[in-house]
Amino acid sequence: MGMPTIRVALCAALAGLAFAAGPLSAQAQEKELKIGFVGVTSGPAAAWGISNVRSMQTRADWLNEKGGVKIGDTTYKITIVTFDDQKDPRRAIAGMEKMAQEGIRYVVGPNVDDGAAAVRPVAESKGIIYIPYSFPKELYTPPASNAILGMVASYQSAPAIYKYLKENKGVKTVAFVAANESDPLSQRDAGVAAAKALGLEVVAQNDTYQNDTRDFTPVLTPIVKLRPDLLVLSGVSPGNAPLLIRAARELGYQGIISTETAHDAKVLQEGAGDLANGFISVGGASTPEIRTPEMEEFIERYIKKYGEYNDESNTKVYALEYILETLKANPKAIDDVEEFKKTIDTFSAPNPFVKDGTLKYVGMTSFGQKRQLSVPMVVVEYWNGEFRTLFVGEVD
Repeated sequence: MGMPTIRVALCAALAGLAFAAGPLSAQAQEKELKIGFVGVTSGPAAAWGISNVRSMQTRADWLNEKGGVKIGDTTYKITIVTFDDQKDPRRAIAGMEKMAQEGIRYVVGPNVDDGAAAVRPVAESKGIIYIPYSFPKELYTPPASNAILGMVASYQSAPAIYKYLKENKGVKTVAFVAANESDPLSQRDAGVAAAKALGLEVVAQNDTYQNDTRDFTPVLTPIVKLRPDLLVLSGVSPGNAPLLIRAARELGYQGIISTETAHDAKVLQEGAGDLANGFISVGGASTPEIRTPEMEEFIERYIKKYGEYNDESNTKVYALEYILETLKANPKAIDDVEEFKKTIDTFSAPNPFVKDGTLKYVGMTSFGQKRQLSVPMVVVEYWNGEFRTLFVGEVD
């Protein structure tokens, strides 16, 4: 089931006063700014989209509590409009159409390759900027210009992870396994290329499974027999990761297990327990060492609101912030995404979540244009119910 939509009512009487008598007060000038979310909040990959929605709603509530967001001469209360696409490209299209019908210009999501690709025609024809958590380069390279990558891509993090493991853990051989879907398969191919470029020996790269698999023993048995130093679970969903980890360990695998996707410590703990210890993944874009007091307060508010915290929200907190700060830099972009695009290349603002950090758009090396949010690349290791930071990097 999708997350509930938050609505902020606009008082008709006050709006009428503001129209008739001019800016009598800040309250009278308030308007509603809708920001959309189209992504997965149910099924095995639900944790990805839920962290998006919860981050957006926590931050929106906080900003509204402080009086709203001033863009140009107008103060806006932020409303988050959500749509669960159930990881189905057809539903993702329907979700983006819904956003267009509501006049929403800025949408966060979808969370997977198929959905992000499917909504591109709607976004481009309806004038919507969207921030997917999906890696195909064609979404972000010219002539595409409406999608902005919301996180570090696997082909950016994979080389960093493998290099670290080669230099610090003595990894020499690597095996890959992926779900038989476009998203994890493309991440596998990128991982294989990165591993070979670093001089690692790839001993397995063609093993796949159906995404609804629950017994991974037959899939992993031949791979475990090869005894690779590193087993990469390419593009693995949060729901499947603990099942794969448990199966590998119960088959006697003693090497390192990693992925380039982000994960939920609670899900790992519940599904694999101590067998998940040492599992390496991309974490949220924050560590205790680099967090600002504002980031600490965000986490506290999130926990108070939802009763738990998803480490991936350290990354997902950024999308709404980038949208709002870019609109502040160019208020004309409120109703015109072409104005938003004009602002991207020169945009810069203080990063409220990381000490001495800067909000800016990156991606020139990967995409030939700035179509990626600059967020810290934090690589983490799961241990006894929580993630520990291995290292922090960045993308240009």
